[in-house]
Amino acid sequence: MNPRLHLPRTRRDFFRITGLSATGLALAACGVQGQKAAPPKPDAVKDFWSKQTKHGKVVFANWPEYMPEDQAPLKKFQEATGISYEYKEVIQENAEFFGKADPVLRAGQSLGYDIVVMTNGIQLQHMIELGYAVPLDHTQLPNFAANAGQKYKERAYDPGNKYTIPYTSGVTGIAYNTKYVKDDITSIDALFDPKYKGRVGMMSDAQEIGNFGMFALGIDPEKSTEDDWRKAGEKLKAQRDAGIVRKYYDQSYIDAVAKGDVWVTMAWSGDVFQRQLAGEPVKFVVPEEGGTIWTDNMLIPKGAANPVDALMLMDYLYQPAVAAELDEFIQYVTPVPAVQDLLREKAKTATGEDQKALEDMIGSPLMFPTEADYAKLRSYTKLTTQQEQVFNPIFQSITQA
Repeated sequence: MNPRLHLPRTRRDFFRITGLSATGLALAACGVQGQKAAPPKPDAVKDFWSKQTKHGKVVFANWPEYMPEDQAPLKKFQEATGISYEYKEVIQENAEFFGKADPVLRAGQSLGYDIVVMTNGIQLQHMIELGYAVPLDHTQLPNFAANAGQKYKERAYDPGNKYTIPYTSGVTGIAYNTKYVKDDITSIDALFDPKYKGRVGMMSDAQEIGNFGMFALGIDPEKSTEDDWRKAGEKLKAQRDAGIVRKYYDQSYIDAVAKGDVWVTMAWSGDVFQRQLAGEPVKFVVPEEGGTIWTDNMLIPKGAANPVDALMLMDYLYQPAVAAELDEFIQYVTPVPAVQDLLREKAKTATGEDQKALEDMIGSPLMFPTEADYAKLRSYTKLTTQQEQVFNPIFQSITQA
């Protein structure tokens, strides 16, 4: 096992879609406003699942590079359960995927997938609010109940995991080039420090930069108000107008900080970990004021042909040994804490580069955040369609000026 030094571009392309307000407008034009589905009654959920049976097939739609090339976990699932599978890497961006799924689901038709993976954020919120996600039967998810970390059972965007369970997570924090920055950066203030004028990178996505503007003011994005967004916008505007920001980046920030074009930047944990494996002089930190945790989630879309088979696969992936096999490949944050100990045991019998790679994973807070890091992590601001039309322009007016 040699770690693949891939850049996980496609799974993060969601954040490159800065025109999320356009998505909101499109939803409004389609009459989405006022069509929110009522929360399902417990009896209705129980009644739905009592009528479902195993069919022996499951179709899994996911992002690229989220499953080992040999699909070993899925093959083992088929051997263990007799359920055949189709695995399709068809999700490139959340906005794009939702844009295609919305008219199909609104027409009462099936997407042809039994499981889809979506990042928490505006599109996933719409999937839930519009009744496009099937409520889960947690009596059929014993591995999730037993093995998921408590933090992954407390997602603000889906309380109680009614519709989703996590597939993998990542963190937005600060990266800096240790060739040029000799201080140990611990505070978000570094992104606003005049001594790094012209050498700071910020993200172009409204939700990402909005969160960091709020963190800088001591505001919890999950509990924020419109007044908080405007204050954060003013903080970020002052940073821009002072010439501190070199550029508002999409994925290209990682090349910029690795080369020294910027010295300090907002960053995604997985990108930095890959560059560290490659020996580049980049360090990642969750600032003491807070960082963002994002999660890619499994859900069953409305009209799925094989919901029982889908639940069985979703639960199967929460077996620690299976989760460890996935995480060793994905190299992001697993929702199954036991994975770290399993990789530690594997490292004991590994040799050479294999052992070194496993030890790097085990010891990395980018794959296994500390309790102190988790305590500082928050999700994105939860927005209604109407709130999007206020929130997005505040921050897009900064990054697109």
